[in-house]
Amino acid sequence: MAAISLRHNTQVNNNAQLQRDVITEEIEGLIRVRRDGRVERPQIVPNVSPAVTSERGVTARDIMIHKETHLWARIYVPLQSYQCNNKLPLLVYFHGGGFCVGSAAWSCYHEFLINLAAKANCVIVSIDYKLAPENRLPAAYDDGTSVLNWVKREALNPSSVQNWWLSHCNINSMFLGGDSAGANIAFNVATRIGSSSTNMSLKGVILIQPFFGGEERTMSEKNSHHQPPNSALTLPVSDTYWRLALPLGSSRDHPYCNPLANGTTRLRELRLPSIMVCVSELDILRDRNLEFSTTLARAGKRVETVMYKGVGHAFQVLHNYQLSHSRTQEMISHIRAFLINQ
Repeated sequence: MAAISLRHNTQVNNNAQLQRDVITEEIEGLIRVRRDGRVERPQIVPNVSPAVTSERGVTARDIMIHKETHLWARIYVPLQSYQCNNKLPLLVYFHGGGFCVGSAAWSCYHEFLINLAAKANCVIVSIDYKLAPENRLPAAYDDGTSVLNWVKREALNPSSVQNWWLSHCNINSMFLGGDSAGANIAFNVATRIGSSSTNMSLKGVILIQPFFGGEERTMSEKNSHHQPPNSALTLPVSDTYWRLALPLGSSRDHPYCNPLANGTTRLRELRLPSIMVCVSELDILRDRNLEFSTTLARAGKRVETVMYKGVGHAFQVLHNYQLSHSRTQEMISHIRAFLINQ
């Protein structure tokens, strides 16, 4: 009888390891997905503590919302609210990153939201939602809805441990906002709130360079090769994010990606508050954002559209354009006016 060898076949094992190590999707410097499902996210942007407030007159803290799902938020409260009796607007904010990267702790978002809270005079709840591809859409929308329900419950609880910030904001003056993928989340959560039976109401929605897409390319997408070399969003990067974020087997005309796929019919039926859309002139999403705003207006929605000249996608957090600082201050002024006038 032949002897049975218990030695491992090294070549087979090596081949199996190589197969597992094959990279199936990658956005250089941001995310790498391997065939066996492993996801790697290089720390391209540093995380910072909420204590890093640059002495801007804002206090910030991290709070856990749902321990089981690791859903948490960073909350910003202007110190001037402690010195007056006026309650401030509440802005629930979602960061960008193509649904796949980013964090409420990223230094660039921390810096932007400190600035926004101080100058727009609002309380901000910045959400750290679940990321794709481990958690494909609608997971981020679910997190957004969960946060709003949590805010409502805590606001109705007189003995809530969250009163350190809730006591400074007007829960009846609540806004949703976000940039890029975060703006997409804000819009989709707003549509959920509008179509639900809950008595929760929103004053407005602030969409900064909302990350939408579609199978048919717009002119600004077709001409994306003319973009400056420091652009934060290119067409290949956009397509990769959508492949990783949408439900498996979906095209870019899925409603999560393309809210205009069914024309104005669906939009007309939506119950939405006033919407502010911030568009960047050099962004590949420019034409898509403008078409979105125009279609919303045709559907009878209240829309305010603002164009920022000479800058591209995510300029307000990345400061990768010469005009970034001045345009960011313009944007904050526009957001402040929107919060006040609703």
